[in-house]
Formats: sequence, C-alpha cells, structure tokens
Amino acid sequence: MNTPDDTTSTSTSASPSTPDRIEREITIAAPVERVWSVLTEPEHVGSWFGQGEPTPVDLRPGGIMHLDHGEYGQFPTVIVTVDPPRFFSYRWASAHPGDVATERNSTLVEFTLTPEGDGTRLRVVESGFAGLHIPEERKRTASYESHSEGWSAQVKNIQQYAERLAA
Repeated sequence: MNTPDDTTSTSTSASPSTPDRIEREITIAAPVERVWSVLTEPEHVGSWFGQGEPTPVDLRPGGIMHLDHGEYGQFPTVIVTVDPPRFFSYRWASAHPGDVATERNSTLVEFTLTPEGDGTRLRVVESGFAGLHIPEERKRTASYESHSEGWSAQVKNIQQYAERLAA
C-alpha cells in the first residue's frame, strides 16, 4: 500500500468550475437490511463494484475496505461512518491507486438507505472533487465527469444485485 506522499507524478487540481458533488438516487425492490448487506459485507461488495470477488471489509470507523477496480487499480478506502442499516460512508483516493485515502487525496462517498414500502430508496453522494488534486494520467478515470458516469452505472449494479438476492 502506498501512502499519499509516495506519489511522484505531476498533478493538477480541479478547475474552480468543477462541481463538487455527485448525487444519485434509486429505488430498490429489496428491504433495507438486504441493501445494507450488499453495500457493506465482503461477499457482496465485489459483486457490484469490482471483479466479483469477496472484498476485505473492516466495518468500523477508521477501518479499511479494499476496492478492486481491475485495470484501474486497488483502492484501500477508509470507512468514516457506520450506522446500520441507514448510513455508511467512506473515503477513497480514486486518483491514487494503492494509496490509503486521507482528507487531502480523496473524495467522500455516502450511502443513505431509507425504507420505502417493501423496498429501499438508496441515495449515493460523492463529494470533494472541487479541491482534489488529480495526476494527469488519472484524469480519465478519477475526474468528476468519470465518477458522475460511473455512479449512474453503479447504482443500477447495486439495484440489480440486491434485487437478485432478494428474489
């Protein structure tokens, strides 16, 4: 694992006009407890984000959750908040594969789960892009635009996976 100071590549910060946050919401035909499991349990996380393999998760504030994003790298995210089964957040340094996420090199990803009938309304917010320094070679995969597209796909992946498990 790298520390944030190990990087030697040139980086630039987001432009002043870069939006700071991405917000996505989706309704999932599965109970809150099932969606919580999908977001936080090792056997599920890699199925909606990653390579389909179990993902190491130390589910506590300050714990590490390893996200395997294949060709884009390995990301040791740092868990910030765990409030089962309603709220979960972590920091990830998507511009710095292998680096442990800190407030300086990462964005904050927040998941809010709200019961809605027999299902769940999932709200995902990723923030912190405006001040993020992104190496030139990572702009294609770590920028606001890339993550905006990515979360549109990921919430659908979460929905489909959770609904399959609930069936």
